[in-house]
Amino acid sequence: MKRTSSASVKADPRVAVPAEAVEVAFAEIVVLIRQARQHAFQAVNTELIDLYWRVGGFISRSISRDGWGKGTIESLAVFISRSEPDLLGFSTKNLWRMRQFHDTYKDDPKLSPLVRVLPWTHNLIILGQSKHPEEREFYLRMAAKERWGKRELEQQFRNALFERTVLHPPRAAPAVRRIHGESAASVFKDAYVVEFLNLPAEHSEADLHRALLARLRAFLSELGREFCFVGSEYPVQVGGRDFALDMLFFHRGLNCLVAIELKVDRFEPEHLGKLAFYLEALDRDARKPHENPTIGLLLCASKDSEVVEYALSRTLSPALIAEYQSQLPDKKRLAAKLHEFYALNAPEQAVGKRTRRNRRAREP
Repeated sequence: MKRTSSASVKADPRVAVPAEAVEVAFAEIVVLIRQARQHAFQAVNTELIDLYWRVGGFISRSISRDGWGKGTIESLAVFISRSEPDLLGFSTKNLWRMRQFHDTYKDDPKLSPLVRVLPWTHNLIILGQSKHPEEREFYLRMAAKERWGKRELEQQFRNALFERTVLHPPRAAPAVRRIHGESAASVFKDAYVVEFLNLPAEHSEADLHRALLARLRAFLSELGREFCFVGSEYPVQVGGRDFALDMLFFHRGLNCLVAIELKVDRFEPEHLGKLAFYLEALDRDARKPHENPTIGLLLCASKDSEVVEYALSRTLSPALIAEYQSQLPDKKRLAAKLHEFYALNAPEQAVGKRTRRNRRAREP
């Protein structure tokens, strides 16, 4: 919405109120309108999802109780279209989806409220592309938290965000959790996919920096919804010397500045020294009294996990080390690793059941 300049706001001459104050009042009314519109949209969406839930449950019970089959569902779709010709979304295919939707979440009271927050298209994407219950829960929670649009949600599936998060949790210094709490590390990723930058195989830090600024909106989407851009080459003055931090952000949820330093080579332990210097300078000279201590994120082309673990274990600064990946991850390789991960982390009870079942099968 185009902002009205203070010069164009005409105050009532009978009331001695400055034009700027009138504009502020007008802006408050616009905020109320937008909030009401958002609440109305959410109420309509909730009712629609609840309708699909009830229809899906009705179909599921009728299949079990009355033997409804493919032909009956097709007849139902035709009946609905004849009875309500202006009503869309009740094709045969969508009716089967409603049944799948209901049956997937009916016994999960933890997730059933979440599905009503998201649009139907988001639910269909998550239902269709998730391979594990944990993956469904992950994307439901992330989509609701980050308020992803349809394209952003599909992009996260293409980026294999769930697989990367499970297999490679972020590497954070102990100070991150001590200062900002256990959930702080979950705000960050172990690797950030920036294929949208179209970087050449050989590129400099200046190339990476320029590309991130040129595609800042896409980079903010990859960072997360609550990151706000503060500045590039942010000036830091200490003593009589001038320094420049690559990128500075603010995270609304953590209520702190986030300093990002870029490295186009492999992570080296000495990189942490410069980052810690920037964090100290920002906390002394830029952080406001109500804000939490600054977090540092070192974004490197590659890293050795063991080297990172050793380097972070003794640092007193709240820092994280992550990679930037200029190409989409190999989903087949990630899927194979994820399968191996689930096999290795299978609950002992399930393993015990399989062992007893195999033993009984061998018994005469």
